Amino acid sequence: MTTLSDPAVRALLDAPNHGVLTTLGDDGSPHSTVVWQEPVDGAVGVNSAVGRLWPTDLQRDPRAVLVVYAPDNPYEYVEIRGRAEVADDADTQIDRLAKKFIGADTYPFRQPGEQRIAFRIVPDRVRHQKQG
Repeated sequence: MTTLSDPAVRALLDAPNHGVLTTLGDDGSPHSTVVWQEPVDGAVGVNSAVGRLWPTDLQRDPRAVLVVYAPDNPYEYVEIRGRAEVADDADTQIDRLAKKFIGADTYPFRQPGEQRIAFRIVPDRVRHQKQG
């Protein structure tokens, strides 16, 4: 069984590879969005602003799927199916993610009054695929 600690999976998550996060809307329809991600204590962390669609979805229904892929070979990816838990380090996490993805010490796109929210996606199933 594949886990987040498998070397090939960890390499995908450690690199600045974007993820596609899918949540479920209040009508049950899927909603997908591109996110920054980081491996955190046996889970994968993601971050957004309070009031946006996908965090609201996760607060209502914690089921999520995150696909992280290699940009030079999109046929190498990891699919993480699991449940999201709210994490308490949203402000520090967004700065870590900004460093990882754009090389900035602090997140430069914060809006006045914006409140960040962080989630950890705890995997129920991890699937790694590599072709090419």
